[in-house]
Amino acid sequence: MSSMRTPTPSRSPRNASPIRRSGTASKRSATATSRAAGTEAIESAPEVRERILDTASRLFYERGTRAVGVDLVVQEAAVAKTSLYRYFPTKDDLIVAFLEREDVEFWAQWDRVATQFADDPAAELDAHMRWIGERLARSNYRGCPQINVAAEFAEHDHPARQVSRRHMQALRARLLDIVKRLNLPRPKQLAAQIAVLVNGAFVSSGLLSADEATGVLRAALRALLAGARAGA
Repeated sequence: MSSMRTPTPSRSPRNASPIRRSGTASKRSATATSRAAGTEAIESAPEVRERILDTASRLFYERGTRAVGVDLVVQEAAVAKTSLYRYFPTKDDLIVAFLEREDVEFWAQWDRVATQFADDPAAELDAHMRWIGERLARSNYRGCPQINVAAEFAEHDHPARQVSRRHMQALRARLLDIVKRLNLPRPKQLAAQIAVLVNGAFVSSGLLSADEATGVLRAALRALLAGARAGA
C-alpha cells in the first residue's frame, strides 16, 4: 500500500502563485484547522494518538480499511494531518496499530476466561465458546478484524496480513495447549478442528441469529470432543 504522505501540490503553469479559494471555502478550512489545533493544544501526545487510533479503528471496522482514507480519519478525529503523520507515518502503520490493539483486547478477554478454568480444560473450552458466541451476537458485530483486513490485501507480505497470521497462529497454539491437558489422542488435529470452528464462526455471523450463535458453537465443540474421545 502506498504511503499516506501528501504529495506536494503542483502550481498552475500559467500562474506561479497559489490558486485562490473562495472566501467561504477558505473560512471553512481555516475554522476546521483552528478547531483541530485548539483541541490538540489542550491534549497530551498520548491522548492525541489514542484519539486518532480510536477514530481510525471505528472507521476501519465499520467500512473496511480500503474504503477509509486518511482525510476522513483526520476530519473525524478533529486533528491536523501533520499530527496523524507524526504518530502513523503511513496508512499501513495505522492499520497495523488497529489490528495490534484488537489483538491485545482479544487475548486479554481470552486470558480472563482461562484463569477461571485453569484446572478444567474442557470447561475452559466451553467458556471460550460462550464469550465468542456472545461477541457474534452483538448488534454492531461485523466479523473478526483480523480476518476482514487480511481479506482486503492480496500481498502475503503485507504488514496487516502478517499481524493477522500471527493472530491465527496464536489461536491454534493456545487451543493446542488446552487440548493437550485433555489427554486425548491426536491433539494437534483436534486443536486445528476447534480453530476452524472458531474462525468459521467469526465469518458466519450472517448465518447465525443472535440467540443461536453460542448454542451452535458449544454444540459443535461437544461433538468434536466426543469424536476425539470415541477415537481414543
